[in-house]
Amino acid sequence: MAAAPDAVVEAAPSGIFGQNTAVLTNKVLLALGVAAVVAVMVVFWLWSQQPEYRVLFSNYADKDGGAIVASLEQMNIPYKFSDSGTAILVPASQVHQVRLKLAAQGLPKGGNIGFELLENQKFGVSQFVEQVNFQRGLEGELERSIQTISAVEVARIHLAIPKPSVFVRDQLKPTASVLLNLRPGRMLDQQQVSAIVHLVASSVPELPIANVTVVDQNGNLLSDTDKKAGRNNLDPTQLKYVDELQQNIVRRVESIIAPMVGAKNVHAEASAEVDFSTQEQAAETYRPNQAPDAMSVRSQQSNESQSTSPAGAGGVPGALSNQPPAPATAPLNTAVPANAGAPGAGAPANAANNANAANATPAVPVNTQKNVTTNYELDKTIRYVQQPMGGVKRLTVAVVVNHKQVVDKNGKVTNRPLTDAEKTEISDLAKQAMGFNQERGDSLTVVNSSFAGEQIEAIPDLPLWKQPENIEMAKEWLKMAAGLLVIFLLYRKLMKPMMQKLVKSDEKEALPAPGDDDAAVVTLSGAAEGAEGENMVGVPRKLAAKGYEQNLEAAKQLAKENPKLVASLVTNWVSKE
Repeated sequence: MAAAPDAVVEAAPSGIFGQNTAVLTNKVLLALGVAAVVAVMVVFWLWSQQPEYRVLFSNYADKDGGAIVASLEQMNIPYKFSDSGTAILVPASQVHQVRLKLAAQGLPKGGNIGFELLENQKFGVSQFVEQVNFQRGLEGELERSIQTISAVEVARIHLAIPKPSVFVRDQLKPTASVLLNLRPGRMLDQQQVSAIVHLVASSVPELPIANVTVVDQNGNLLSDTDKKAGRNNLDPTQLKYVDELQQNIVRRVESIIAPMVGAKNVHAEASAEVDFSTQEQAAETYRPNQAPDAMSVRSQQSNESQSTSPAGAGGVPGALSNQPPAPATAPLNTAVPANAGAPGAGAPANAANNANAANATPAVPVNTQKNVTTNYELDKTIRYVQQPMGGVKRLTVAVVVNHKQVVDKNGKVTNRPLTDAEKTEISDLAKQAMGFNQERGDSLTVVNSSFAGEQIEAIPDLPLWKQPENIEMAKEWLKMAAGLLVIFLLYRKLMKPMMQKLVKSDEKEALPAPGDDDAAVVTLSGAAEGAEGENMVGVPRKLAAKGYEQNLEAAKQLAKENPKLVASLVTNWVSKE
């Protein structure tokens, strides 16, 4: 009877070892399953919390793309590429911050090569290579300058600089070609194109403005050097000037009438005829001579002359007057008196001689001639008139004024037409504001009429599920809900059953396994032998019953049948850790 327990004790360890190995394997598999479920749950949670990505830079050069990616990795900022690979995406909350940080590092630099090309010159470079590098650097610097214009996205410049010659007749002027890639929906006006042409022409020595050609990405010639072709047509600058002139007139008319009738009770429109032709006129006018007293004397010349002539034959013409003179009656030899030299002595004789001479010689006639020449200033008018381009030929303005609102004693608001005095006052103010000129043919029309009420189009409100902000919010909530749902299903279907299996395996390890009679007998007998030293081969095998309730009943029956054994077993359990 004593050998049976020893046989049972020796056979039991092999069964216990196999059972422990199976339990350990089950625990490891369950632990791996729990870890896998937890990993899947974490992945789904991170997916639901994934941020939205926005474009950081697009259409960048390969060299700049590599530098940007390296900088993002250095700053530990997540990024990804678009499907086409032409854009770098970063989280939407960090777009502006990352752009500022990259701009501080000088990224992106752009594909243009400037004068930094000359910094890495090798020793022994030929003059031709130096000239080519200088031209490339100049083209790159001009491209960078033109790309700073808001409407220009990419610019390419080709310079054709001829080789200088010592002969004047062989010298050629350089030329330049500019290709602009404009941003979508943007265009350049004539002033901006002219600014680009002058910028390029001023940057290259001896480059005329006429030798600069500007073309856009669609092949449109922006710099039209043939001025004669469009001389008779209005260019966009002239049309813009006319529109601004009309808008300025409308604004001035409405601003001066609005305080009288209200801001929304007056509307004006203006039409201006502008003469863009340039006229030059020179006129030289001569008016009729005025009175001599009122005229200015330029020069005056006076000439006076006198002349004498001998006396001619006198008397009555005839034979007697043609006779020779009679012989002298006076003595040829006359004695001179002695007192001729005395004073007063010869006076009677001289007087008599003079009287005879006077009677003998007739009077000599004198001719007098006087000429006076006076030159007056000519009444001439020279007028030179040059009319600038853009002169106003005629203005036409139409003004519509709403009925005036009147508030009666009861506070009721009514509308009444304007009186003639009020209309005249408004018309006078509008003429002063528009610069009315009757000689030019300007016209102004003021109409007083009741305005129709503004018909506000009823725009139906978008339902909540169509509003963009709600759509974005719904997407975020759906992602989060999907993540939570997947996590819940994984926990309910996989993780919770695995945890329950682990707990049950621990309970089964604590209690004897169903059907393992030898193990139960050895465990209980060993515990009893350690406490009492008795051989418990005759222990009932009711502990091998299946199920918790059955084991509980078996334990109760054992306690009733052998209380000492149960007490020893409990004492052994308490004494161990």
